Amino acid sequence: MFEQLQTRLGGILGRLRGRGTLSVEDVDAALREIRLALLEADVNVAVAREFIARVREAAVGQEVWKSLTPGQQVIQIVHAELTRLLGEAYRPLTPAPKPPTVILLVGLHGTGKTTTAGKLARYLKKHGRDPLLAACDLSRPAAVRQLEILGKTAGVPVVAPGPGADPVAVAREALERCRATAADTLIVDSAGRLHIDDALVAELARIREAVSPHYTVLVLDAMAGQDAVRMAEGFHRAVALDGLILTKLDGDARGGAALSVVATIGKPILFIGTGERLDALEPFHPDRVASRILGMGDVLTLIERAQEQVTAEQAHEMERKLRRAEFTLEDFTKQLRQVRAMGPLDQVLSMIPGMGARMRGVDVDERQLVRIEAMINSMTPAERRHPDTIDGSRRRRIARGSGTSVQDINRLLRQFQDAKKMLKQIESLGRKKGKLPIPFQP
Repeated sequence: MFEQLQTRLGGILGRLRGRGTLSVEDVDAALREIRLALLEADVNVAVAREFIARVREAAVGQEVWKSLTPGQQVIQIVHAELTRLLGEAYRPLTPAPKPPTVILLVGLHGTGKTTTAGKLARYLKKHGRDPLLAACDLSRPAAVRQLEILGKTAGVPVVAPGPGADPVAVAREALERCRATAADTLIVDSAGRLHIDDALVAELARIREAVSPHYTVLVLDAMAGQDAVRMAEGFHRAVALDGLILTKLDGDARGGAALSVVATIGKPILFIGTGERLDALEPFHPDRVASRILGMGDVLTLIERAQEQVTAEQAHEMERKLRRAEFTLEDFTKQLRQVRAMGPLDQVLSMIPGMGARMRGVDVDERQLVRIEAMINSMTPAERRHPDTIDGSRRRRIARGSGTSVQDINRLLRQFQDAKKMLKQIESLGRKKGKLPIPFQP
């Protein structure tokens, strides 16, 4: 996410951070570089110009060059202005006072609107809502079938049209279904076009009149660059948007759309799509995204993902085993699965403060985790609990069963034993000092 912008801003601000003193000329030179970095990331020219003006005004007002840590002061100002540019605060989808809450998704072909409808339904269901999907995109072949498959995977019912159906009739039928059942949220997947035309606007207007949506949300491709801003402006004029969902941020090296659309149309980004998986939809927190752009990580999102995978009881039990050096290969396998369930490993690592810069240009091979799990699964339960019993013949059997080499097995067992020794040392140190040691995560 924002890889190119992260690299450029990281270099610029890193040079400022390392300076003991700053002059007005130093700040102006850095701001010129930041402006160029924003333009290269496809940020709107007017938005970039206003951003730089606000940062300079704040820097002059605080006289950062007289501060003991002028570089840090500039970084704090840039972070604050980035947060403001991205919308300042998280805007949740608040349920309507009288259910169902109706969410109308609009957008052009190729932006991932139908996939986003399925992701949003899964997200809401996971957070205690009871959504229903309405398949009203009848202009794209297989769109209805795609939504039915996504709905089935997410465990969310879909109201699909019959032969020759009208999308407005489908939306109205779905709304009646919501009122007749326990569904409290209706997500309408409307038709898209290659561009905004009169027919699309007229159809969206008819659907809006039929279901009176509480939220009209534009699904926007983050890789569209300057076109994304024009699309957002066009849809906002046509149907009065309430918010946006940006897709394909996992594959976008620039991300200028995210930095431009909020300032351009004055509507918040509600969610961002960060992958192809059905659970790859995140609420948009401007302050957290600003931290990611500046390479500061995103600890809060990392914690939230971890909490989704590990219960408090599981965490307590794992901590107990780590403190007593009772951690086994079975426990290690469970942790591997939990880490992989948190999302792509490069995304997870980039949320750790300071890791973003180190991860640039590094190819994270998640297949290595699969190989480790295969090696452990090829062991017997007794071997996983007592790895010291694995002799040469057993190692050869495990290597054959997992499709790896004996050297791979040796490396895994050696690393695991080293980790256990460290656990014992930490536990022993904790006893001597009369306090509990910090848990070690191998």
